[in-house]
Amino acid sequence: MDYRHMTAPCGLDCFNCFFYLATQGDPESLRITKTYHETMGVPEEIMRCNGCRAHEGQPPMHAVSMDREGPCPAYGCSTEKGLYFCCDCDDFPCDHLHPYADRADKVPHNTKVFNLCLIKRMGLEKWAQEKAGQVRQTYFYKWWTLT
Repeated sequence: MDYRHMTAPCGLDCFNCFFYLATQGDPESLRITKTYHETMGVPEEIMRCNGCRAHEGQPPMHAVSMDREGPCPAYGCSTEKGLYFCCDCDDFPCDHLHPYADRADKVPHNTKVFNLCLIKRMGLEKWAQEKAGQVRQTYFYKWWTLT
């Protein structure tokens, strides 16, 4: 797995996303995309994604899920600055990484800054192999508490 290519500049782990995993034939991801198609009317081919970088910051579901046309601002900014990850920027963190409170239960965008901090501390490969999946599972499926 090319984790560098399959991790978005903002720190999203595209390699763990069911829109990507559906392109790899993952049965659970295919079931989820079929459900999206049936309940939301989104064509299944739009849900197939090969990661942010493969789509130049405009994954097929981006316009549907985020109600936004054009490339992701974080992708555009990092590309313009010649950076591979936002955490390598002197302005990190910035408003391009701002979480989406109204979509926190549906999209993993609130994990971006946390992931980028882990990438910086652990290194990309170790984060991708040991932590990224756990972060995603915790975000979507576990209750959190302040300690």
